[in-house]
Amino acid sequence: MFDFEYQLKILPDKPGVYIMKNSMGEVIYVGKAKVLKNRVRQYFQNSKNHSEKVRVMVSHVAEFEYIVTDSEMEALILECNLIKKYRPRYNILLKDDKHYPFIKITTNEDFPRVFVTRSIAKDGNKYFGPYTDATAVYETIELIKKIFPIRTCKLNITEQGTKCRPCLNYHINLCKAPCAGYIDKAEYKKIIDDIIELLNGKNSNILESLKKEMMEAAENLNFEKAASVRDKISSVERISEKQKMFLGHFEDEDFINIYGDEKDTCVQVFFLREGKLMGREHFMLEDTAHFEKSEIVSEFLKSFYGGTAHVPKTIYLPDLEDGELLEQWLTMKRGSKVWLKIPKKGEKKSLLDMVEKNAKLTLEQFKFKILRDKEIHKVALTELADILNLDYIPHRIEAYDISNIQGMDSVGSMIVFEEGKAKNSDYRRFKIKSVKGANDYDSMREILTRRFKHGLDEIKNIQERNLELSKGKFCVFPDLIMMDGGKGQVNIALEVLDKLNLNIPVCGMVKDDKHNTRGLIFNNEELLMRPSSNAMQLITRMQDEVHRFAITYHRSLRDKRVLHSILEDIPNIGDKRRKELLKNFGSIENIKNAKYEELIDTPSIDKKAAESIMEFFKNQR
Repeated sequence: MFDFEYQLKILPDKPGVYIMKNSMGEVIYVGKAKVLKNRVRQYFQNSKNHSEKVRVMVSHVAEFEYIVTDSEMEALILECNLIKKYRPRYNILLKDDKHYPFIKITTNEDFPRVFVTRSIAKDGNKYFGPYTDATAVYETIELIKKIFPIRTCKLNITEQGTKCRPCLNYHINLCKAPCAGYIDKAEYKKIIDDIIELLNGKNSNILESLKKEMMEAAENLNFEKAASVRDKISSVERISEKQKMFLGHFEDEDFINIYGDEKDTCVQVFFLREGKLMGREHFMLEDTAHFEKSEIVSEFLKSFYGGTAHVPKTIYLPDLEDGELLEQWLTMKRGSKVWLKIPKKGEKKSLLDMVEKNAKLTLEQFKFKILRDKEIHKVALTELADILNLDYIPHRIEAYDISNIQGMDSVGSMIVFEEGKAKNSDYRRFKIKSVKGANDYDSMREILTRRFKHGLDEIKNIQERNLELSKGKFCVFPDLIMMDGGKGQVNIALEVLDKLNLNIPVCGMVKDDKHNTRGLIFNNEELLMRPSSNAMQLITRMQDEVHRFAITYHRSLRDKRVLHSILEDIPNIGDKRRKELLKNFGSIENIKNAKYEELIDTPSIDKKAAESIMEFFKNQR
């Protein structure tokens, strides 16, 4: 039993981070303190001065831990890392911030690549983002590939090149073939520098150079090249077409403002680069009604700039908490002085007000969409309940599917829809353990038995220990089960439920000859439905989603097996070396054709391992 009185007495008079946990041992809040003794004690003293959010959080605290640091700055950095790790429910979090896309330029390579990634690291590469509009990011990448002849392969190309045969991209002028040594490192770097300039919003030099090249081609009567360069100019302008001149100076600045209602908050960020509005992003922060405005802004700064690559010179804000400390932290991240400013008048204040108006409009649109979607989902679920003659509306629906190819890498998937909307956090995958070959019925029997037995055991454990219902993987049961298939799959599910003394209705989602969802199997009868009905559209979405989820998992296992199967047969090549080989060469074929010098240059590959690889593929031939 955690002794609060004793633990509060021995709190150190030092800076650090405190970690609050509930009765299940889950981290529910992480905070930093200049003096741990003073800050942590405040939570457990007179609650009259506490906000509603703090009172609720403290009521769930079963124990706390703390980590002492040498300074408040170290505490701030550690707090950011722990919030990312645990994502505590009572901290202000960017919703799914770890999934936002970045544009990555691999500047630590001799011949860098440009691509989209959803994670960043301190690896010497350049990152641009995060962006909330993934479609726009991928479109930008495609335009960059059209403008600049850069490589897209994953080959480990050094300054000397790999001396291999150029791929199709070289022959259609989309790559300069550094793999074959057709372009040197310095010339390739100029292309990468232009891409970095473009992504930073500095396109004037690029446009001027391209226009000059177009005019020279036209004067030399090379109209085909002139037309090609003209298209590149058009693409550059498309990337920059949303830019708008706002201010008459040329600094990098971000303007951040928020708007909240009785429940949620929208944060709007405007990015100005060299005086141009390069773009904007918005972030929805849910259940923030009891937070102060300054606290929301400060927590957002830590979350956003803790994960983004670029920190501007100046950030304008409506309010702030721990401003001096955050300035020092951001200065450290940027490598030069960063200013956090709260403008009171003038053009900066006007622009900040405009950002707030946009935040308000975005929040209103967000709420309207939620209400509209809820109404559509409610109609769909009501229709579904009427069709199945249920006494209740099925708020939670689970759907199941099996995927394999001739019995290989057989997997099962479970997806969850709550209130008519996909709940991705409750999706589950099952690797089939007890069934050999392509037996979908037995595979389905296995995953359903594992799912519901696990859920029953979890519920029993919670009841025995007198705990609250946790965020367990399987303890919440559905109101309705959907099987991807017909009567056979439905009967398997009913058989499993009967053995476990569970009473949950089960439907089968059946498809027509064209592989389109046509209706449901329920109580051994096929129920045909109007394709345009809300219920039918919901069922189609669920069937497509459970199939997608199963196929994705199956493919990942199959690809892993195929890629590793041959390498596992090579003597002296373990898991670490297999990963390094695939990372550097991209495919078995490239490893097979690699020269001894290229193999020995691969991290973790020594002389003995390189000789084993050469000998293995020589014997195969």
